[in-house]
Amino acid sequence: MPRHVAIIMDGNGRWAQRRGKPRSFGHRAGQKAVRATVEFCLREGIPALTLFAFSSENWRRPADEIGVLMELFLRALDREVKTLHKNNVRLRFIGDLDAFQPRLRDRMRQGEALTAGNTALALNIAVGYGGRWDIAQAARALAEEVKAGRLEPSQVDEAAVHARTALSDLPAPDLFIRTGGEQRISNFLLWQCAYSELYFTDVLWPDVDAALLREACDDYARRERRFGLTSAQVAS
Repeated sequence: MPRHVAIIMDGNGRWAQRRGKPRSFGHRAGQKAVRATVEFCLREGIPALTLFAFSSENWRRPADEIGVLMELFLRALDREVKTLHKNNVRLRFIGDLDAFQPRLRDRMRQGEALTAGNTALALNIAVGYGGRWDIAQAARALAEEVKAGRLEPSQVDEAAVHARTALSDLPAPDLFIRTGGEQRISNFLLWQCAYSELYFTDVLWPDVDAALLREACDDYARRERRFGLTSAQVAS
């Protein structure tokens, strides 16, 4: 089983449109798939799960849809955090949170604080997140340390960059899943997913269940992960 699964939860809007419903209906339906995915990871002993909920580019969506999404975030936090805590799940939000309303940021921080000591599953929700933003903020932090004299330019290497990215305390995602039929990574965890196994499915996010997640993990288990080595080296 993978140690860390990253998922782009795509297809909520199309799922709703195919049923003659507004896009917001799909976003609400997608919450069931989130619960199913968290339950799957807990049951299978997968220690880390990162979900792409709202990208930095999503701010360009229609204002009414963004408003619905923000309200859904608030309601989900109010409803789900206690359940996550009861199931020993640590909740964390990654991304540029400054653009969110203060009351939503407060709820995020409260959820993080409540679950900070939990150990069964590290659940990371990427909101206002972009992979390029992640790398840029790491580079900015390094530049500030060099300017302050705490770091020499020669000390800026891959390990130094990694230590300043989001999720630096977790193993890189082994398995990257995207639902909804698109086959691209869309600026998600660009640094972290350099060697992730990619799995694309046409299934729209609200229809994701344990069976699909099992299929993705079984596909992952059949792959040979060489990390630049030869097959003979891996076998030895």
